[in-house]
Amino acid sequence: MVETRRVPIGEADPYLLFGLLGKQVIHPGGRKATEELLGFARMAPGQQVLDIGCGAATTAIEMASRFGVTVTAADISADMRDRAIANVDSAGLAGRVSVEPADICALQYEDGRFDRVVAEAVTMFVDRDRAIRELVRVCRPGGLVLATEFHWRRPPTTQARQSFLGELCPGMLFETVEDWLARYGSAGLVDLQVRTGPFEMMTARGFISDEGIGNSVRVMARAMLNGTARRRMRWIMPRVSRAVPYLGYVVICGRRPAGEGDAS
Repeated sequence: MVETRRVPIGEADPYLLFGLLGKQVIHPGGRKATEELLGFARMAPGQQVLDIGCGAATTAIEMASRFGVTVTAADISADMRDRAIANVDSAGLAGRVSVEPADICALQYEDGRFDRVVAEAVTMFVDRDRAIRELVRVCRPGGLVLATEFHWRRPPTTQARQSFLGELCPGMLFETVEDWLARYGSAGLVDLQVRTGPFEMMTARGFISDEGIGNSVRVMARAMLNGTARRRMRWIMPRVSRAVPYLGYVVICGRRPAGEGDAS
């Protein structure tokens, strides 16, 4: 169900918490993964792009400004949509990036609507196979579906798995790169391509690389000055640290096969 209420910071999951604190890049692999995804995407002016789970619209803004595409930036969270709208307006791209509510498991768009469908760190929070089928459904024949997800780079300890999936992000599901490829392939995508790397978003180097020094300082200052956020961060960081040695990101690109008479 698409959210209409704003979530108090004390109830926010880790992704939303960082969004509320002003973090601009909130997905595994950070800006590096986004660049790899865009390298696969072969975007061109005039294309219609869906960025589902757009968060703060950082990637949507990048795609519209760099490639001249028209982006539908959609998110289930009212809080993230608020941030996305503010960022789009600030970038002067309201005419090229529209922000709207959407549920990845029940997209309101017609079949084959988009030339490119982008989902950064979304399907692992929901019914993965249902969500992936929806991504493929709204992609035009011959178009590309592109996603970024977590994966286990090596088998985690029981403690690491429980800390990350059981306590920090209950309900999130992911396994290996091979498992992701099988799921996206089963949904009908072909010519699958992948890039992988370590999870560094919550390391000092990764945080600064994604946000820059200025925004890194601003985010952490907000966290420290807000008592609720400070307590949440003290609870979150040890659990993330247990999982980091085992975590990685995977970027997946697949093509929806072109039907008879469709150009790829």
